[in-house]
Amino acid sequence: MKKIAIYTFITMLALQLGSCRLGKEEAEQKTPEQIRLEQATHIDSISLCMRVNPDTIEGRSKLDSLTADAWMLIDDSTGMVISAKNAYSRRYMASITKMMTAMLALEYGHLNDTIAICDDVYINKDSRVKLGQAYLAGDLIREMMMISDNDAAYALAKHTAGDTLTFYSLMNAKAVYLGMDSTHFDNPNGMPNDSNYSSARDLIVLARYCMRDSAFAEIVGTAEAEIPLTDGRHLDCRNSNALIHTYEGCIGIKTGFTRQAGYCLASSATRGGHTLTLVLLGSRTFKSRFIESAALLDYGFRVIEAYTRNAGNPS
Repeated sequence: MKKIAIYTFITMLALQLGSCRLGKEEAEQKTPEQIRLEQATHIDSISLCMRVNPDTIEGRSKLDSLTADAWMLIDDSTGMVISAKNAYSRRYMASITKMMTAMLALEYGHLNDTIAICDDVYINKDSRVKLGQAYLAGDLIREMMMISDNDAAYALAKHTAGDTLTFYSLMNAKAVYLGMDSTHFDNPNGMPNDSNYSSARDLIVLARYCMRDSAFAEIVGTAEAEIPLTDGRHLDCRNSNALIHTYEGCIGIKTGFTRQAGYCLASSATRGGHTLTLVLLGSRTFKSRFIESAALLDYGFRVIEAYTRNAGNPS
């Protein structure tokens, strides 16, 4: 009986060790895309309050006076939520939509393809691109993201998927893939449309996913650029995200505005080895979205400083 018991114990131990090794091997075998997806979609609403009372941090009282309808601010590396307001409510997102358009154009398109601005994509006619011009796809993505060009978004959508309706299907499939449950896309640029909506939480996921693509991150982090046309001319572009020019450590990512959506901004900044990501929706004025985003980011970095300090000195 003793031999049987010992054999049983050894067998169970071997199975457990084998299971542990298998689990470790599976973890080690995760693809870069799986890791990226897990990092982008992980949101932690619990950990902060276990170590810090965010209401005691300098700058907290300012948040009560912000005009924005909704926001979510997180620590990018951990997914820890630092501040949120109406983050899961559906909102219009204006040109923040273009984050998805750019990401899909980078994933599915060929950056050296030539894209002509023709009649069927020259729709809003409020853009810097003009009828008859032509750009390389990579340059048009940069132009669209830096100055929020609406017709460039249509041109990229049609070129990437063959037609705009197919592109919208790609946008919505990607939203499902990312777990953006409060999101639906119905155009590539965020122009007023009741079927084009999202939430601050969903857009945080999209922003984090996009910023883990080096080409995307480089584009939205560019302050100024000369965008070449295929005929040799150039289009001078200055990033519409004022924080790129004024906020220390800002690395992106996208502005947005319609009367329907208000003034919106997705932003990301790095200080002291920590990166924060913020989506702010429905601010009241052109300037307020930048002022309010800066206030939230400042507050966020103070919270992270306190959190890190407390983590090193647990009570």
